[in-house]
Amino acid sequence: MASRNRARSQSTLSLTHPNAAGIDIGSASHFVAVPPDRDDQPVREFKSFTAELARLADWLDACGVDTVAMESTGVYWIPLFELLERRGFTVLLVNARHVKNVSGRKSDVLDCQWLQQLMSFGLLRGAFRPADAVCVLRALTRQRATTLRTQARCVQHMQKALVQMNIQLANVIADVVGETGQKILRAIVAGERDGQRLAALKNTRIHASADEIAASLLGNWRAEHLFALKQALAAFDFCGTQLAECDAEIQAQLQALQRCEGEPAKGKKRGRARNAPRFDLRGQLFRMCGVDLTRIDGVDVTTALVVVSEVGTDMSRFASDKHFASWLGLCPGTKITGGKVVSGKTQRVANRAAQALRLAAAALRASKSALGAYYRRLCARMDKGKAVTAAAHKLARLIYAMLSKGQEYTDAGQDYFEERYRERVLRNLRQRAQQLGMQIVPVAQTA
Repeated sequence: MASRNRARSQSTLSLTHPNAAGIDIGSASHFVAVPPDRDDQPVREFKSFTAELARLADWLDACGVDTVAMESTGVYWIPLFELLERRGFTVLLVNARHVKNVSGRKSDVLDCQWLQQLMSFGLLRGAFRPADAVCVLRALTRQRATTLRTQARCVQHMQKALVQMNIQLANVIADVVGETGQKILRAIVAGERDGQRLAALKNTRIHASADEIAASLLGNWRAEHLFALKQALAAFDFCGTQLAECDAEIQAQLQALQRCEGEPAKGKKRGRARNAPRFDLRGQLFRMCGVDLTRIDGVDVTTALVVVSEVGTDMSRFASDKHFASWLGLCPGTKITGGKVVSGKTQRVANRAAQALRLAAAALRASKSALGAYYRRLCARMDKGKAVTAAAHKLARLIYAMLSKGQEYTDAGQDYFEERYRERVLRNLRQRAQQLGMQIVPVAQTA
């Protein structure tokens, strides 16, 4: 009986991709495996040079291959992936963790053969990759984020140089790279040492008095620390120039991705995010998406830019909003054995869109909206980390609904959420009382 069941299970495993190939990606060379009946040498090695990659594609075409599976090794897969995709192949980027735990397959030749076999039987799934135009926007947005982090390190270097000279400017001014801080720092680099003259550069909105600022600017003015401050300030300015260039490229790419005309409707008045691009990003995103994602409380223009650049606007790639949230890594885990839930911990994924949504969810703490009330309700019954993940999950489902259905989000308000919560609690109490043979009577009716 056991052998009969085994034969039946094996018969159900059939070739779904008979023309599949597997590629083991490396930094210097790639190993490629095709079906054994297509060539006398079904496994070949190709260098990572462009001419070799073109020869690799020609060989796959000559072998009748139409589907290719490759591992996502670093960034070495990107040139080959783009070349094969331009040549008309169906390319699947496979997570290396899904195929590495096989004993005895630790060489490049065996790896590419194993990928080819798994792909032939349809046992591999490709990773999500947006359209090529969205990939361009994603690369530009990631480059801008990298430049912002570099600029933030320059600010830390400036603060370190000031502290080493015992210039306590950060203790009297909240932001040393604001208008007042920049004027004072540039005057110091230019050679000004008089505290009163430097304090006279302060903006009228600064709460600290001129005497307090002058007292904080009394330092030792050592030459090596002044040199470090000068270089940090120059690096800060250079990063600012690079950010302006990134903003221009992002604006041009957003204009190329526009699919509708018009301007977003006026919503809640919000201040401009400090690190947001200088152009009308909200309008550009509206003309690209067809909806205004910033109408969702907690989602500002920078968060919307990150999500759209990482995912795109085509939600048909995800079967449902649950699949979308699962790809973001915002769903509970499903580790179940013997009918018992072992762990419901959220899977850890390095997803920039999920990180942006978590930051947006944490910003709902003081929001007087339905989403703000929902987040505070979550914080009351679970720890903050889980509440942030749950609120980010809700934001992700709202974004999916807006992009897939083209409907604008309307905030029902905090009072509406609290009233619905009260009705839900009362309904549960009535059902519980009915099960116990009791009845709930309002206090006003008893009086």
